[in-house]
Amino acid sequence: MCGIVGVVSTQPVNQLIYDALLLLQHRGQDAAGIVTQLGHKFFMHKAKGMVRDVFRTRNMRALPGTSGLGQVRYPTAGNAASEEEAQPFYVNAPFGLVLAHNGNLTNAHVLKEELARVDHRHINTESDSEVLLNVLAHELERATRGVPLQVDDVFAAVAAVHRRVRGSYAVVALIAGHGMLAFRDPHGIRPLCLGRGADGTVMVASESVALEGTGHRFERDVAPGEAVFIGLDGQIVARQCADAPSHHPCIFEFVYLARPDSVIDGISVYQARLNMGEALATRVISTVPPTDIDVVIPIPESSRPAAMEVARLIGRPYREGFVKNRYVGRTFIMPGQAVRKKSVRQKLNVIASEFAGRNVLLVDDSIVRGTTSREIVQMAREAGAHRVFLASAAPPVRYPNVYGIDMPTQEELVAHGRTVEEIRQIIGCDALIYQDVDAMKRAVAVLNPALRGFEASCFDGVYITGDVTLESVAAMNAPRQCARDATDEDAETSRLALPNAQEG
Repeated sequence: MCGIVGVVSTQPVNQLIYDALLLLQHRGQDAAGIVTQLGHKFFMHKAKGMVRDVFRTRNMRALPGTSGLGQVRYPTAGNAASEEEAQPFYVNAPFGLVLAHNGNLTNAHVLKEELARVDHRHINTESDSEVLLNVLAHELERATRGVPLQVDDVFAAVAAVHRRVRGSYAVVALIAGHGMLAFRDPHGIRPLCLGRGADGTVMVASESVALEGTGHRFERDVAPGEAVFIGLDGQIVARQCADAPSHHPCIFEFVYLARPDSVIDGISVYQARLNMGEALATRVISTVPPTDIDVVIPIPESSRPAAMEVARLIGRPYREGFVKNRYVGRTFIMPGQAVRKKSVRQKLNVIASEFAGRNVLLVDDSIVRGTTSREIVQMAREAGAHRVFLASAAPPVRYPNVYGIDMPTQEELVAHGRTVEEIRQIIGCDALIYQDVDAMKRAVAVLNPALRGFEASCFDGVYITGDVTLESVAAMNAPRQCARDATDEDAETSRLALPNAQEG
């Protein structure tokens, strides 16, 4: 997952893009970048780190122009340690292009070989975003064939990208001297929305919170397969560029990734989490009698709406039992397991009075590796809890995600190949309650009946693009495994073990 934003205005956009990236910081903390356009010239600054650390006053002054784009990176492909793989990416032909991408290409290795052998384009990093940029550049060059750029050429290029590229991609790009292009993959896996300011400024962003938090009015989501071109005068032209688009957004956006105050594809993230809590309450009641539960405690932050609904529906008190230190980095980007375990203790502290002598139901949004859950259960016991029950608002994560969530390998997932009872024993709780897959889907789908379904592969093993096999997953993981072996034999094969102590 990453966060992207693009802006076309009549005023300088550097500060506006910076502010929007701050609102999207939860989508990536590894690197940040901004590029602006003045005339036909691009100005770029990008580096590893959080937005507030990457951009200083001198950097902002060096980003003039009335259009631009930015990205906060959470690495799901390529080399997480490489400064060069921070986005946006740039190529000088045709016209001059810069691009930022949220998602993950499942056929990047095939495309990279095609680009070198057939298209004669050089890829300098392991990033699939650079691959995507070069595919777009090649198709745009073919569509124009040396003549002045027309909007129809842009849409023809995007249609060709859809035919070649597989996977998930929400994209914002600048074409030097012409305007901004935004498009979304034919399945609409990763989110992208569009809004406008009172002064006519047009913004596209990963989440509606970036629009509303910067004073822009949300207008609509970019449709799956759709391309939107915004001229430098602010005029918008949109066209469907996919042959057979379908709408299957990633359900993990609603479980964990997105901010609760965002609305994605017509669904309030906050309401979706409340609904998941309602469905989870039914599972809790069927597993643990409510009379055996003294208190319901969320594991901050994303689980709070679900935990509140569970407490309300089972008729038990809701309490805050963990206090989070907001100045410690999110645990899922910690590179080693020992570091992660230490980070959980640094980041969360218990309020012992809420645990002492009680039967406690902990509610989390999801359980991936189980290591953080085990640590938190142990913290509850050390605080004096008599019995500790754990409920997950999401079903067991049994399969790898290949669409932009850098989950561990299948073997590292605590639910892979194990029964719920076996998982319970590993985590060390007295009862473990998981959400049901179909119940989770229904809880979210009811908020937008127009949706055809969800991308929920990490829960149900169904890969919506139809091109993913265990062999292809292994091939996608291979470059990161090699990088791990070459740098740190104790590091994890995936940088993601989703935190149970997280920011919403």
